[in-house]
Amino acid sequence: MRIVVEEWERVLAYRDGRFTEVLAPGRHRRARRRQRFVRVAVRPRLLVVPGQEVLTADGLTVRVSLFATCATTDPRRWHEAVQDADAFVYAALQVALREAVAGRTLDELLTDRGSLPSVVREPVTERAGAVGVTVEDVALRDVMVPAELRRAAAEVATARAQGQAALERARSEVAATRALANAARMVADQPALLQLRTLQAVEAGGATVVLTTAPGGGDPGIRTTP
Repeated sequence: MRIVVEEWERVLAYRDGRFTEVLAPGRHRRARRRQRFVRVAVRPRLLVVPGQEVLTADGLTVRVSLFATCATTDPRRWHEAVQDADAFVYAALQVALREAVAGRTLDELLTDRGSLPSVVREPVTERAGAVGVTVEDVALRDVMVPAELRRAAAEVATARAQGQAALERARSEVAATRALANAARMVADQPALLQLRTLQAVEAGGATVVLTTAPGGGDPGIRTTP
């Protein structure tokens, strides 16, 4: 019989139930009698792990999903090691994902989510290799936080922003008060500064200067009004 093997597959040949060879891409002629042939796809494929509800280290429930790119690198082991090698790798991804999330608090998970795929990939790579599969890439798809936790996080962020605004206002008020105190001290030490400031206001315009006489014939006072 004639067997054509595509570039993206390999064909396993068995004679009387015993493995004999792997047929590479191309055209082959083999006897049909007492032989069986199994086609195995070796091109990369995507395994998607949908949202898994997992408890974090601080006892909060989140839904996490990811996907992994895998390829069969050992066709014979992929076919013979387990009944369904892809299902085996899928289960390994689920377990590794749950263990990685359970070992972190929610804050750690959200702030350092970029490192989670590598943590998941490490144990899965070894288990997948046992069934002839190579895990080429693992990527985190979603981290879904319950609505009540999102509202609580928004309230915390709002309170933090309001606290920063109040702190800045307090700093501005302290700076203004300190400036006034310094000005009063300078005027008390050098009274002529007040007269110079009055003359500057008159020169700039937009102010009315009122001369007043102190009771008992004292020195006249100068007052400016806008």
